[in-house]
Amino acid sequence: MSAALDYTDLTKTSTILDYGDCALLLQFDRTTEVLAWTAALGAAALPGVIDIVPASHTVLVKLAAPQYQAAVRRRLASQHVDPDSIETAAHGGAADVVIDVIYDGPDLSEVAERTGLTVAQVINAHTAAPWRVGFGGSTPGFAYLLGGDPRLEVPRRADLRTAVPAGSVALAGQFSGIYPRQWPGGWQLIGRTEAVLWDLDRPEPALLTPGLSVQFRAV
Repeated sequence: MSAALDYTDLTKTSTILDYGDCALLLQFDRTTEVLAWTAALGAAALPGVIDIVPASHTVLVKLAAPQYQAAVRRRLASQHVDPDSIETAAHGGAADVVIDVIYDGPDLSEVAERTGLTVAQVINAHTAAPWRVGFGGSTPGFAYLLGGDPRLEVPRRADLRTAVPAGSVALAGQFSGIYPRQWPGGWQLIGRTEAVLWDLDRPEPALLTPGLSVQFRAV
């Protein structure tokens, strides 16, 4: 028997769309809603749901067969999950993953200048509280981290780097992230880590998966 979701009326805060005949797409205004719904749907284990894929403002609910689509849509339309629940959880208890970082990135001084902080204050802001993994993308192992100090919100670089080193710790908009391998990118690079973000020899190849809390630690 599946677990019950706790609140009512999803349709007040999102849009539910058919995505082909074997999936539903939930659209949200805020990524915090995506995180809360991803966690709630995973816990609910609704019949016919075989995968839940979060993105920045959507959750894709994959279904085992077309006959589940109408029933799951009705179930979702009568539910609501409090987005503040994920924010509260992010700041309670120890982080799920601790990432050691050497803060010597080529854009660290520019980030300090853009934010009006000193370099030390940028580092303190980045490490002060856990971040939350929102969703993955771009390349295997790359995770978009949310919930950091809002003073660290900086735009992407105007010029795209053709090769960002693996392990680079970066900022862009409301997100922080770590490049799991060398590839092009335009995020602001503030440090580097030796943490392995993607390893096919692990039971779960990705170190950072949606919902986990991540604490950065300066070394």
